[in-house]
Amino acid sequence: MFKVYHNPSCKKSREGLKFVQESGIRYEVVEYLKNPLTEKELETLLVKLNKKPAEVLRTQEVYYKQNLKGKKFEDHEWIRIIVQNPKLLQRPIVETAYKAVIGDPPENIKSLL
Repeated sequence: MFKVYHNPSCKKSREGLKFVQESGIRYEVVEYLKNPLTEKELETLLVKLNKKPAEVLRTQEVYYKQNLKGKKFEDHEWIRIIVQNPKLLQRPIVETAYKAVIGDPPENIKSLL
């Protein structure tokens, strides 16, 4: 089963979820702003994405621009920052048992099908 880490108020996240829905696969939606990831869950997701924490940041977020832009952090510090500020996480993220992709653009999800 697929997991879709989703923010319903985000147009790009809604487009990614629609792509998953139209593909006909079984999926579960995780509204990660209501149910934030733990540090361990985020670490696992990053391994499946094959990305470093800084590579999954939404740098256009106000919090990032005001508090983090230009600063250097270790990976474990970025993980803690993302967990405490889940809006910073790119979306949607679609996860399978062994792999995950950022679904922006939605065509990225095809690699999981």
